[in-house]
Amino acid sequence: MVLASALADAAAAIARLDQALASHSLAQAFLHRARLEVVRRQAAVDGQLINPWHLAATIEDLRLRMDPYLRIIDRGDILDKAKFALTLYQWLVAPDFDQEGEVQRAEAMLAMQPTALPPLIAAARGLRDWIETGEIRPAMRAAMIRFWRQRGLLRLPVPLTGAAALRAEQSWDRDVWLPAFLKAIAREVADGLDLLYTMERAWFDARRSIAGRRKDSYIAPAVDLLAAAAPVLSATTLARALGIAVRNAIRILTELIAAEIAVEDTHRTKRRLFGLKGLAPLREVVRPPYRSDPTRSRGRPRQPIEEEEAEVAPPPLSPLTPIERHEFDYTALEEAMAELDTAIRHARLALQARPEPNPPAPSRPVLPEGGAAQ
Repeated sequence: MVLASALADAAAAIARLDQALASHSLAQAFLHRARLEVVRRQAAVDGQLINPWHLAATIEDLRLRMDPYLRIIDRGDILDKAKFALTLYQWLVAPDFDQEGEVQRAEAMLAMQPTALPPLIAAARGLRDWIETGEIRPAMRAAMIRFWRQRGLLRLPVPLTGAAALRAEQSWDRDVWLPAFLKAIAREVADGLDLLYTMERAWFDARRSIAGRRKDSYIAPAVDLLAAAAPVLSATTLARALGIAVRNAIRILTELIAAEIAVEDTHRTKRRLFGLKGLAPLREVVRPPYRSDPTRSRGRPRQPIEEEEAEVAPPPLSPLTPIERHEFDYTALEEAMAELDTAIRHARLALQARPEPNPPAPSRPVLPEGGAAQ
């Protein structure tokens, strides 16, 4: 019953995610963000705690920002983790020739599972058999993503691998591990739905921020393209998609940045990459390019020479004046000023509330008796 309950929960969650992603405008952007998250989970299980935004910057060929006070060994550790995460990402997205061969061998092991088994159970059993033969995990993880689509469980290559089920403290007993794997899949699906809803809210908030623009404006399509980008977009790509000049695309992006709808993630003057403000963490991990000081002449700058100053006793403080010695009490003055302000305010209100005097009625001419007005 425990296995059946876990299977039903995982299958229902996958169905909800698949339905939400069907023909969704943000599907490709979601897949990119979901792959960053699944690589983070896999690296954590494999003993590497990585920053997924470091991976995003490495994918875009951007240099990582590092604390200048870090030791060389710490800098090397950050680069090694980014490289490790990039390798896991490559297994999922674009395996090379040797990796593709390993993935196809893993697919063959999954295909050997009985067709009567539910796809989730078949993948779990194939993963156990693969690991017990001493094979590497990334190949089977990539094969499972393909297996989900081949068996009709998902229409898109959503990265679901159940990485949490391979933690060191997880029991390997079959009756315990199978429900744990299905629960790990269900948690990944729930996190994926939360990510999709978060991206939708950011997109809708951006569209509401530009409401009221004229209908022929390119700002609304630009926001839609930024939301659907995976994950960032250049001004050239935006201009090509909208059919406008590059300088007009730059003007639109600059306007969106000024309105705090978009962010520029590269700190550069050329090949600038933009995204919605939800990608601000990517900007924080990217190192700005080196720019020389325009006020400095050619050559190596001179190091300032700091002369040692002799320790000199501080000069004595000047004596207090008679006025400084006497402590004035301004309490009565402050109370009097407060009362004066209150009286002035009341008088002003009374004058404003006073009705205006009625104007005198116009005088009529007095007619003589028996006469008529001329």
